[in-house]
Amino acid sequence: MDFQKIKFDSGLRLILVPQPMSLATTVMVLVEAGSKYETKETNGLSHFLEHMCFKGTSKRPSQLAISTELDNLGAEYNAFTAREYTGYYAKARNENFDQILDIVTDMYLNPLFDPKEIDKERGPIIEEINMYEDLPMQKVGDLFFSLVYGDQPAGWSIAGTKENILRFQREDFINYRKAHYLAQSTVVVVAGGFSVENVEQKVKNAFKTLNSGEKLSKLPVIEKQDEANISFIYKETDQTHLILGFRAFDIYDERRYALSVLADILGGGISSRLFQKIRSELGAAYYVSASPDFYTDHGLLLISAGISNDKVEEATKIALDECLNLKEKIVDEIELKKAKEHLIGHLFLSLESSDELAAFYGSQEIFGIPFKTPQIIAQKIQAVTSQEVNEIARFVFKNNRLNLAFIGPLSKDKKRLKNLEQILKDFK
Repeated sequence: MDFQKIKFDSGLRLILVPQPMSLATTVMVLVEAGSKYETKETNGLSHFLEHMCFKGTSKRPSQLAISTELDNLGAEYNAFTAREYTGYYAKARNENFDQILDIVTDMYLNPLFDPKEIDKERGPIIEEINMYEDLPMQKVGDLFFSLVYGDQPAGWSIAGTKENILRFQREDFINYRKAHYLAQSTVVVVAGGFSVENVEQKVKNAFKTLNSGEKLSKLPVIEKQDEANISFIYKETDQTHLILGFRAFDIYDERRYALSVLADILGGGISSRLFQKIRSELGAAYYVSASPDFYTDHGLLLISAGISNDKVEEATKIALDECLNLKEKIVDEIELKKAKEHLIGHLFLSLESSDELAAFYGSQEIFGIPFKTPQIIAQKIQAVTSQEVNEIARFVFKNNRLNLAFIGPLSKDKKRLKNLEQILKDFK
């Protein structure tokens, strides 16, 4: 898969991923600004700012003007805020490349931050927070990160607090944008069936007004844990939503391929160990999965599930027993091969669309990882041995790396809660 990286004098980076057979082109802009770049006072501002970029520019003075122009192209468009970066994108037919480049660039460079629109948007963001509060499958993620990382940016909600959302003023958006939305912290990705002719010059011209300067860095994550931790929210739900997770390592660690294989063996598909044990045999869950979660200075192995309220302790014990099995026994070659093929197949299938390709290459650049094509990643995965999986299991599966967060009614039963705490304590 061919791609090209261009770095302009300003520091702006451009990634071109031409796919001649693609019927669509995606323009995606990523910036090194997310919730981990915030302070207690600005928590939620990265996400709020992302919303405001859709609320009008000097050229397109309203949300309706932006959305109408994109809808008239039949485009798909959105934005997202993560812990370490924010992204904006639009995808349309190849012949509409110039127009979606102009729209996405305009939103990124020229948001109005109209005080009236800021006031209006407080409501939808607070309702978004309320929505997650009512979705324990989502809320448990925030609970888990708060448990593991505590009162530091990595432990805070990406959406921020309602108090902050109600307090932010126009000046806050302007100052935050000046500190982070800079040329050297911005990556533009064009992927799909576009014509590569003059694209470099078009992007250079489009972003010529993007400011340069010294970008503010994020605080390093502080990790400290002596024993297994548990956190919960009491809620009268029909099932208990939980995340059982272990501290791991950052995205630059070469062991990430072995951890990905380990996670796939545990809960990567319907034939995985946890799916078979907890859903198929115990009948205790509809969803159960395991996956790694990597960042620039920390990482996790996460097991997520929605468990029948009366089987939480049993399911947790089964999950931890499978972790111990991987720690104590070498995975046989048949299961190892299956996990590798599942990972590689899923990777390749996920990259069939231009927006996924843009995110694939753009995220590597934003994290500062040397570029790896899907083929190279497949080679890395294929090279993982059973011994390496075992070594990772012995490294990660320790009591002082173990954390459990759950939302459900179990916490009201002190005896059952104590039993659950004992299960975690007994894990060695």
